[in-house]
Amino acid sequence: MTNPSNIETVIMKRVRRMHLLLLVLSTLTLAALTALAALWGIGKEVWVARVFANGPQDFFGHLGYLWYAFTHTRFIVQVLTVLTLGSLILLARELVRSLATRFAQSRA
Repeated sequence: MTNPSNIETVIMKRVRRMHLLLLVLSTLTLAALTALAALWGIGKEVWVARVFANGPQDFFGHLGYLWYAFTHTRFIVQVLTVLTLGSLILLARELVRSLATRFAQSRA
């Protein structure tokens, strides 16, 4: 068993830090955290269960009701809703890219 040299220890610490930083700052992580933060903000501003309970139960009526509710709410709720949808779309895209990359690597 060989003892690592001082320089090797320092370099490996830096490599581990960079790997951890890439995990923390990945697009997937940022999209998930943004979606969670925006959903939390919406939950603080609006009683979401009441919005869904007050609307019609058929699909097309529900879409119209949600559009009306979106256009007639405060600006901050509209911004948080658009931010949530954008984050979820980005999250789905990153998940598909990640899975496709892993699948392609496993086939090679």
